[in-house]
Amino acid sequence: MFELHRRLFHCVLMLQFCLLAGYGCTASPSVSLDEEPAKAISVKTVAVIQEDVPQTTFQPATVHAYYRAEIRAKISGYVKELKVDIGDVVQAGKTLAIIDVPEMEKQRLIHQARITRNESEEDRASAGVQLAQANVQSAEAKLEQAKSEMSRADAALAAIEAEFSRTQDLVERQSLESRMLDEVRKKRDSERANKQAMQSAIISAEADINVARAKTTSAQADLKAAQAETEIARKQLEELDVLLAYSNLKAPFAGVVTQRTVDPGDLVREGNEVGQGKPLFVISQVEKLRVQIPIPEGDAAFASRGDTVTLTFPSFSGEKPIELSLTRVSGDLDPSTRTMLVEAELENQEGKYLPGMFGQASISLNTKVAANMLPARAIRFDESGQAYVYVVDDNQQVTVTNITTGIDNGNFIEVQSGLDAGQVVIDAHLKRFKTGQKVELIAN
Repeated sequence: MFELHRRLFHCVLMLQFCLLAGYGCTASPSVSLDEEPAKAISVKTVAVIQEDVPQTTFQPATVHAYYRAEIRAKISGYVKELKVDIGDVVQAGKTLAIIDVPEMEKQRLIHQARITRNESEEDRASAGVQLAQANVQSAEAKLEQAKSEMSRADAALAAIEAEFSRTQDLVERQSLESRMLDEVRKKRDSERANKQAMQSAIISAEADINVARAKTTSAQADLKAAQAETEIARKQLEELDVLLAYSNLKAPFAGVVTQRTVDPGDLVREGNEVGQGKPLFVISQVEKLRVQIPIPEGDAAFASRGDTVTLTFPSFSGEKPIELSLTRVSGDLDPSTRTMLVEAELENQEGKYLPGMFGQASISLNTKVAANMLPARAIRFDESGQAYVYVVDDNQQVTVTNITTGIDNGNFIEVQSGLDAGQVVIDAHLKRFKTGQKVELIAN
């Protein structure tokens, strides 16, 4: 009985609830059942324009020392003393290390002794030349004396010939005895013999002169040979001194010691070519650096000296980009990479930048290309860095469109893909829009 009453009570409650619900849900004739549509947001728009802009190439860049020298040994020996270590700043000509070469020092003493001996031979040969020249002068004096005596002999012979003719004439006229003619004849014959002797003396003196001159020539040749031997010995000593100078390893230019691979007592050997084995030292000039940038084949033809380079480093991501200029263009493509190497110079007086650093370079090439441009304020970026715009069609309906950006000159940004010239997008606006949303255009 109790259960029956409980069920009846529940039925009454349900009936009352239904009556109340029906009364509350009855619509008033004056109220519309359709929700009123949202009002369109007013926006300003800008169009994608096409204009000629400088062609830009974005490439990786690496920093290199302005000069870098690998110091190797020219001679073999033991490292006697080290003068520098890594990190030391050195000036051009600074001694880095000294190599001990005692055998070459001994060779130098031998060369000096050889020079002394050759100089003595040179002095002897010089004296021989002087002696030969004196013999020539003596022979020439004898020749002059013989010629003088020959002149006297000619005069005496002429006088006796005249006396002989006169005596012969007197004898024929019987004015003198014949014995007088015999005496004169003997004198004439004696003078003739004397003249022949003088002629022989002249020939002998001339021969002596020729011999003396030949000896002079020989002595002069000996002197030249001795002088040549002395000069050879001096040059050999100079050559040895040049090699000995290599025992002092010196810095070729001002810079910083960036590597050292030897210790005192190490044996170093000559003939280590670049690229074979470790250098003893590496000197780098870092007050000014080279920024090397490989440019692809498609951009290489447009690169030239003076082009603007904008350089950034991941190591200094919070700093503003560095503005440089191209200083060198190789003008040759690497066959393996099809890239051309260009360089810019980076001042580094404070030592902030290090050789080996990696960066990103933007080069404004010496040519222009047609590009689609939008005001920078009309382009948005999501959390991942993706650029997008709100495209407005002829029906004033919004489409959210992702784009790829390029050149950014501060006011305008290049749209490389995603939009065509003439398309309209929403200008700067605080609200966010969705694809399909209606907007109301405000005249610019």
